[in-house]
Amino acid sequence: MPANFNYPLLENAFSNDDISKAMQVLKSRQITMSKKTKEFEKYFAEKLNSKYALMVNSGSSAVLLAFALLTNIKRKHRLKKNDEVLVPAVCWSTTFWPIVQCGLKPKFIDVDLKTYSPSFEIIKKNITRKTKAVVLVNVLGNCSEMDKIKKLLDKKRIMLIEDNCESLGSKYKNKYLGTFGEVGAFSFYYSHQITSGEGGAIVCKNESDYKILCELRAHGWDRDYNQKNRSKFNFVNQGFNLRPLDLTAAIALNQFKRLKLFKKIRALNRNAIIKTIKKSKNWNNQFIFFEPIKNLDPSWFGFPLLINQKLAGKKRIFLEYLKSNKIESRPIISGNFTKQECIKNHNYKTNGRYSGADKVEKLGFFIGLPTRKIKPNILEKLCKHLLKISNL
Repeated sequence: MPANFNYPLLENAFSNDDISKAMQVLKSRQITMSKKTKEFEKYFAEKLNSKYALMVNSGSSAVLLAFALLTNIKRKHRLKKNDEVLVPAVCWSTTFWPIVQCGLKPKFIDVDLKTYSPSFEIIKKNITRKTKAVVLVNVLGNCSEMDKIKKLLDKKRIMLIEDNCESLGSKYKNKYLGTFGEVGAFSFYYSHQITSGEGGAIVCKNESDYKILCELRAHGWDRDYNQKNRSKFNFVNQGFNLRPLDLTAAIALNQFKRLKLFKKIRALNRNAIIKTIKKSKNWNNQFIFFEPIKNLDPSWFGFPLLINQKLAGKKRIFLEYLKSNKIESRPIISGNFTKQECIKNHNYKTNGRYSGADKVEKLGFFIGLPTRKIKPNILEKLCKHLLKISNL
């Protein structure tokens, strides 16, 4: 084994140029949200073909703003208290909790094992007269049939919210994920497609929503868009403080300009891992690989795997083995979120069985997918360790 063998979820996230851009902001002493944030927002919206974009301090804040917007009293077509929202059982805590925090009623639905997200059929089956919105999590660069789902929801006048924190840069039928719904949330946390350490963004389709989001992001203040009253403390809405720093905006902008390169290298690394595993004499279908849905141009985040059901009992000891050999791994999002302690503690009832989500939790995990080409000796050693599961 290479003397310095180490396989983290992401190595060396920041280039020297990223650090230089951050230092320029630091030296300017204009660290808080200002011109650099505006520059990033404009560039981000243009590249995603979105009408408007706002940067925030995290992807979780972006999802919170999405629901705060869609329930806001200033919005003509809005969600109302106790309206039902379908949410995937495979999700993150801050996909779920903003639904509750904004007075809505979450209803968990199962996921498809091909995408780890609800399929068109699963969504259609779970829609009732009470359903007013659906939040979809585009998992690790993949997605469901977004066009069919959007068409169904539009017909029934049900809102679509995209938690696209894991899929920046993926395109379905030449349209960027995160831009199908009323709003889309993005994350720039460490190891995501791009990173600014912390940070996120939300996109929307019209000026009215954009202004409400500006208000909600900063205390209910209108100063982000009302230049005439910019010097006044004019509060026009409820609000939070979810503003980013110009410091993080500078890093995010510099990284976002390299997204296509990151996307290309991660795809090459993914294909190299699969090819190396499959050509090994020890390959015996130990894993099911995560494949892109038809018509998707994926921007991968991580390398997820499902362990063959026959080896399911070895998962715990296998992940311990990987850790002991300096291969970092983690669950696919949070597994089946309906089984998390917070759901039990708050007495949220779940609706039936979630066989797909259960399998994602019991059989699934993911490892890193570097933004630099994996060296041949590291690649061989990584795949050798992964195939060890048969002998543990």
